[in-house]
Amino acid sequence: MGGILVGIDGSGYSGKALEWAAREAALRSVPLTVLTVCQNVIGYTGYAYGYDSGEELAEHARQAAQVQADKVLRQLGEASRPASVTVRAVAGLPADRLLNAARDAETIVLGSRGAGGFSKLLLGSVAQQVTQHAHVPVVVIPAECA
Repeated sequence: MGGILVGIDGSGYSGKALEWAAREAALRSVPLTVLTVCQNVIGYTGYAYGYDSGEELAEHARQAAQVQADKVLRQLGEASRPASVTVRAVAGLPADRLLNAARDAETIVLGSRGAGGFSKLLLGSVAQQVTQHAHVPVVVIPAECA
């Protein structure tokens, strides 16, 4: 993959991270990979709730991530857009899947918090886990930018 990996979840925080990552990828002339991670909700039966499979859930998440990425890229000027942008979605635990996807990346970019409900946290759980376990530099876009 190479280049910059940015994790998004539809929140304002991840939108700002996407903007920063797109500009940085353009400046460095490297590809940008936009990754969203969706978690299956497992019901009491042990099966994913509401979707037939993780692939179906991931495809719905990829479509939403594509819409968010397209919106951000349209707002940037031509010079601020990376030459190559790939939007992907996977099912699983967000920190694990981001770290796995970043094995070949040069940099990971995340918002300081995601769409989770703990508004008093300065750093969300995914950002905290990724910064502690990444083997590449991690850029965390602060909440003040969101």
